[in-house]
Amino acid sequence: MANKSLSKKLAFASADVFGGGSFNIINFLLPGFLALTVGITPFWISFIMLTARGWDAISDPIMGYISDHTKSRFGKRRIYLIVASPLIVLGMFLLFFPYAFSSQFLRVVAVLLSYIIFTTVQTAVMIPYYSLSSEISSDYQERASFNSMRLGFSIFASIICVAVPGIIVSLFDDSGTGYQVMSLSFGVLFGLSVLITGLFTREEISTPVVSSTFSMKSMAKPLSLKPFRQYLGMFLFLQMSMAIMSGLFFFYVDFYIAKDITEAGNSNMIGMIAAAIMFSMQIVALPVYLKMIEKRSKTYAYRFGAFLWILAGFGLFFIPANVNPIIIYVLGAVMGFGISGPGLAPHTMYGDVVDAGQLKFKDRLDGQMSGFTNFINKVSQALGLSLVMFIIGLAHFESQDLTKPPIDSQPDSAMLAIRIIMALTPLIFMGIGILISYKYKIDAAKQKEITEAIHQDIRLQEQVLETL
Repeated sequence: MANKSLSKKLAFASADVFGGGSFNIINFLLPGFLALTVGITPFWISFIMLTARGWDAISDPIMGYISDHTKSRFGKRRIYLIVASPLIVLGMFLLFFPYAFSSQFLRVVAVLLSYIIFTTVQTAVMIPYYSLSSEISSDYQERASFNSMRLGFSIFASIICVAVPGIIVSLFDDSGTGYQVMSLSFGVLFGLSVLITGLFTREEISTPVVSSTFSMKSMAKPLSLKPFRQYLGMFLFLQMSMAIMSGLFFFYVDFYIAKDITEAGNSNMIGMIAAAIMFSMQIVALPVYLKMIEKRSKTYAYRFGAFLWILAGFGLFFIPANVNPIIIYVLGAVMGFGISGPGLAPHTMYGDVVDAGQLKFKDRLDGQMSGFTNFINKVSQALGLSLVMFIIGLAHFESQDLTKPPIDSQPDSAMLAIRIIMALTPLIFMGIGILISYKYKIDAAKQKEITEAIHQDIRLQEQVLETL
């Protein structure tokens, strides 16, 4: 039984190799790729990110609606993972294609279209996958265990996708060729990981196909549930913080921590080592936060980790340029341990929120809720990355002119802006997430009440809903 349970968890967690890995490749590498290889200015990068999110505002809720209304031999969710898995290879290849048009406007258009194709494929995979996380088990603690395994896969993929892609790119004299090889390699890996989940996962909760008619009102229905709005808020500010910090991380390390090395035209591994330590600590911390969830609550784990993250963020501002790399490694470890808590908590909350939705709506709207969740995930990435690219653009951050030698330094004004952003991002955004967490009421006892009330009379259901 233990082996069967482990294999079930491994099959379920496999797809988040794509979820976590692609998230980090985009956040850590895409800004630098667009600015320093394709030669697009930070202002246009900001425009690309925000415009692609406009498409997501339409496609994500629609995909969630379609998923809830799907009937197939592979269920409502897994069929989309199976069908979309080969398209991931195409999406990754186009996303990191080194367009070399002489006109920057044509490069912007090409990158924007490629980004929209990738996000559409991502939508077709991640929205059904988010839904599976609530259907994989009906037990509060078991659900947390499944999602802890999933997050472990996501973080491990994140480590690989911080270090290895850059190494692959560096093997080629032409960075454009390196990015193409890298994107194809990881596209195949991501496609296979998603296919494994689609073929071998078995959901415990199976509900009838939702029968409501298509309308904007029906798609927006989940937003009327207070715990769902609170969950989205905590998730939004978490993901936005992660997107901002990871998007600026290598700029911060290469042009500030390793300033003299970069100005000398030499490469270094400081950023990769620090990122690997940070993500490794996220995995190490998972059992600690699982025990914290068991003994206290999911919101307590969220707040505890967020506080550590805030402290580490301040440390990034105060350390001097060209500091001993040991300092950034230590801060990376503390930050990674902190991020693990708020990173795990929303994943474990999602199924509980869907249960509350079933109580309120009399239908299990996993797909529609996951549509909003995935939209929030991608919006947070876009808002975070576009905001910081816009700000550092105002601070005179220099993008690569394709007719000139590689950039080996940045103005002091740009580096000051990056340091301030790195320090204030956790304080502001995770601070808001902490405030929201105090409003969220679903703990283990409340989830048990919800589960029991789903099968009881209307009066008891209304009494439980009033306490959320």
